[in-house]
Amino acid sequence: MWYKEAGIMNHTSSTNIQCFKCGSPLRFDADLQKLVCGSCGSVFSPEEVDYRLENSEQKQETSGSFAQRNSDLESWSQEEENQLASYSCQSCGAQIMADKTMVASSCPYCGNPMVIESQIDGGLRPDQIIPFKMVRQKAIDTLKKFYQNKPLLPDHFTSENHIQEIKGIYVPFWLYDGTVEGYSQRKATITTSQTIGDDIYQYTQHFIVTREGSVSFERVPADASTKMPDELMDAIEPFDYKELTNFQMSYLAGYFADRYDVNSDEDATRVDQRIQNTTAELLNQEFCGYDVSYPIHEKYEIYPGNVHYVFLPVWLLTTQYRGKNYRFAMNGQSGKMVSDDLPIDKRKALRYFVVAALLLFVILYV
Repeated sequence: MWYKEAGIMNHTSSTNIQCFKCGSPLRFDADLQKLVCGSCGSVFSPEEVDYRLENSEQKQETSGSFAQRNSDLESWSQEEENQLASYSCQSCGAQIMADKTMVASSCPYCGNPMVIESQIDGGLRPDQIIPFKMVRQKAIDTLKKFYQNKPLLPDHFTSENHIQEIKGIYVPFWLYDGTVEGYSQRKATITTSQTIGDDIYQYTQHFIVTREGSVSFERVPADASTKMPDELMDAIEPFDYKELTNFQMSYLAGYFADRYDVNSDEDATRVDQRIQNTTAELLNQEFCGYDVSYPIHEKYEIYPGNVHYVFLPVWLLTTQYRGKNYRFAMNGQSGKMVSDDLPIDKRKALRYFVVAALLLFVILYV
């Protein structure tokens, strides 16, 4: 990276606004004397917020997209199609594949019965796969430990019967390679003070500072299934892509595989934003030598590279509680367990509250 500086004067005041990165409301933190986003954790000085408001007509320039990249992916061969069966869930609409020896009793996503449709018809063949490393019993044991760390869960979630419904599924992912060239111009200040006798003098230097550079990305993931929440799949990361291997039909034996219903162009928007935000964060770190800095102009050029279609291993449990579905997912490679928002047993919560209140009363009384 390289940069240049020039002097300039500036004066602003603070205001409130939505987060410039994720759009959530900003709040003023009295301790930090800055505005903080409760969702993504971003921090902005009042000067930066005010300047962004005053110059909101100056849009951030972004060009290029992975949507411009057409990947050369293979389709299933006739021999492979003959070995696969297609299963359809009449409840949530999931389209699942498995080898023909697999018996599909219920949908991995919603738990409702599945119907065997026929041999699969078309679709893309993954070029690579990460095979399951965590066996079924390991997934069950991990889920039990996960329950133990959630004492307010209803007993329904801890029953053995529901644990046995866990299924292994290969989730389709797009992996993107590419490069982003970024440019950021910011107004910045450095403030120093000097004491002479009884007087304190404060000096503020004002600069226009630019930073630019390029960042290369490999295998940026985006799940290709609408049935699997993006938040859940983002939370289950990371996967070790060094263990990607060429796809073979034998890896599907005993497992399900979801058919992608989000193409690489549709997922490209999310990936474009993800790598652009990462590039912006890296560029902004180069302004750390200044007390305050806020952007004047930002420009990002995305140069898309290869797009890969892969299967990644996930152990999935979906259970229903009071008419609502809840998902637990475990990374089938690393064993990391995550979940959707979970229900709370109100009676358990009340007991914990009463016990905590009694303990607090005893402590205060003593």
